[in-house]
Amino acid sequence: MPLYRITIGTPGEASHPDTLKAGLSEFISTFIFVFAGQGSGMAYSKLTYDAPATPSGLIAASLSHAFALFVAVSVGANISGGHVNPAVTFASFIGGNISFLSAIVYWIGQLVGAVVACLLLQYATGGMETAAFGLSADVTIGNALVFEIVMTFGLVYTVYATAVDPKKGNIGIIAPLAIGLIVGANILVGGAFDGASMNPAVCFGPAVVSGTWTHHWVYWVGPFIGAAIAALIYDNIFIGEHDQLPVTDY
Repeated sequence: MPLYRITIGTPGEASHPDTLKAGLSEFISTFIFVFAGQGSGMAYSKLTYDAPATPSGLIAASLSHAFALFVAVSVGANISGGHVNPAVTFASFIGGNISFLSAIVYWIGQLVGAVVACLLLQYATGGMETAAFGLSADVTIGNALVFEIVMTFGLVYTVYATAVDPKKGNIGIIAPLAIGLIVGANILVGGAFDGASMNPAVCFGPAVVSGTWTHHWVYWVGPFIGAAIAALIYDNIFIGEHDQLPVTDY
């Protein structure tokens, strides 16, 4: 990917109506995703009286996140592209498909959407704690970083192959489903080790509301590294220069 395709954006881009609409779309989509995903975990805790995590709980988390992300991506696809994830937005920026200023608007929408979802969950459940992400016993920071890098690589690679690639053809129809399924599958793999975030916004919301920030940086660094690797590989190897998408410029 030629470096000249990475752009900061024009001065008025961040305040352009289309950019603001995209940011609002990301807020709503991320709100939907976090409310359903985090809420399913809280419901599980209530039904099991805060029992330790079980295989059935992991499966429930996988399904709820897969279903919710399928919907969240679908409802935002025609407006903002349905990123629903700061790491996906970062990959789009690295690939030259979105400017840095637009990315900032997306990130604000995603992070605020996650926080609002957790606040409403806490209120609606009568004060139940929104569980912050953390490492399981015997899982080191290095282990968690590898998990987050690899899982986010798989997620962003799927995004590029089914939603970004100009040659995607009819496969683009199932992009939201494919994206939801890879997240659900990754939760089955990494959920018992570090919570399987793949999404800094998903971790940011519960961290803000609960005030728990232990190892929080792992859930930013890992996904951003994995996203960048996926974007660079797919963009350089599988998307030809003549197939590149134009960068939005207002």
